[in-house]
Amino acid sequence: MHWIALQWSPEPDAPDTPLPPPEALSWWALQFTPHVAWQDEALMLEVAACERLWGGRLSLMRQLSGTNPAPDTRLLGAQGSTSLEALARLRLFVRGERRPDDMPGGLPLDTLSVARDHLDLLARLGCRTWGDVAALPRGGLSRRFGAALREALDVAWGQRPETHVWLELPDVFEQKLELPALAENANELMWSANRLLAALQIWLRARQRGARALELQWTLDLKRFNGVDLPPHQHITVRTAEPTQDMAHLRRLLSEKLALTTLAAPASWLRLRSLETDPWAGANTSFLPEDNRKGDKLHEMVERLSARLGPRQVLVPVPHADRRAERTQAWQPALAANRPQEKKEKKKERAATAPSQPDAIYPTWLLPEPLRLDMDGERPCYRGPLRKLIGPQRVEAGWWGGAEEGGRPAVRDYYVAESPEAGLVWIYRERVPTRFADAEVRWYLQGLYA
Repeated sequence: MHWIALQWSPEPDAPDTPLPPPEALSWWALQFTPHVAWQDEALMLEVAACERLWGGRLSLMRQLSGTNPAPDTRLLGAQGSTSLEALARLRLFVRGERRPDDMPGGLPLDTLSVARDHLDLLARLGCRTWGDVAALPRGGLSRRFGAALREALDVAWGQRPETHVWLELPDVFEQKLELPALAENANELMWSANRLLAALQIWLRARQRGARALELQWTLDLKRFNGVDLPPHQHITVRTAEPTQDMAHLRRLLSEKLALTTLAAPASWLRLRSLETDPWAGANTSFLPEDNRKGDKLHEMVERLSARLGPRQVLVPVPHADRRAERTQAWQPALAANRPQEKKEKKKERAATAPSQPDAIYPTWLLPEPLRLDMDGERPCYRGPLRKLIGPQRVEAGWWGGAEEGGRPAVRDYYVAESPEAGLVWIYRERVPTRFADAEVRWYLQGLYA
């Protein structure tokens, strides 16, 4: 058996730096060994079976220090053959005292947790170290001070096996935090939410997952305000287009959401919960400059704008399975279009609406409504007579339904034409059945080329 005891100490220049919750610190330690437990003020790791995987004890200690989950604090550590010895050596290190040569017999008695309630009486018996107490008669020691002290000494000398309840990683992230003071605005809530986000990042890395949806909930301190009954909680939900472990992005989204939220009353508790997660594929490690551009990614910018302006104010085009130019796409909120199910449907509709001719002949700008063109004899005119360059491209669509399915049917011949003043334009002619040979031929302008 070999144990490592860890403790976090604030830096002198940042004494008020908040630590992640104890559960999050234990989740971080689970990446090094499955045997993790809290014992008093220290996080205990049993590493006898896995230290070789990390290159030995010295290398393991370096990796523990290098991946400190609380970078603004000092990570203190000590080792021992038992958890009690490792914890005692850690306490000596924190106090700045040297460890004795005789281990564990020479350890000061106040470094043994179960002996702290009996220090005065043991001192009157002349006991100053673990070895002094261990030399007392077993029966009298147990009767006078209880069985726990004798059992702890047996564990320290390896005469009794240690028993611990090992910590496990939960399937769903959910952490509550009592606020240091009542929060009355979004900034105060966000300050405490940062601690929960740090815990979330540790959980996501341990689970190798990326967050897609989170819920931040706060408990209201009042049940009634200005004669109005208040709900016990308020909450906001944040969604992302892609799985992420980027806490800076999630922090910005939460800040934007909270800035638009009015607290019904001061808040006393905060809870962060994961609603949706996906497997994490890892960060992009490409060496190509176009894959490592600075700044936010497009979907992150869209999500932040949606949180700031409202989801109905940031829209994206979504394809429809319809070959009529005015019906090939519709606009909907960007966040809804980026959800997994929406993406699957989007791909299917793209396949269904794939044009039969190259995309290059389609214009970059469609008119809101087709503009009927004047005629010069048999030639359509738009800022002068038009000269047809490419076409016809025939479209027959909309015959499967009425107005509720997207309007009347379209039977058209499309052309790319050139106008003397407007340049290239996209026009079409309504095809007339042969039995109506004397019917008027109508031409329309539907698109312009940049």
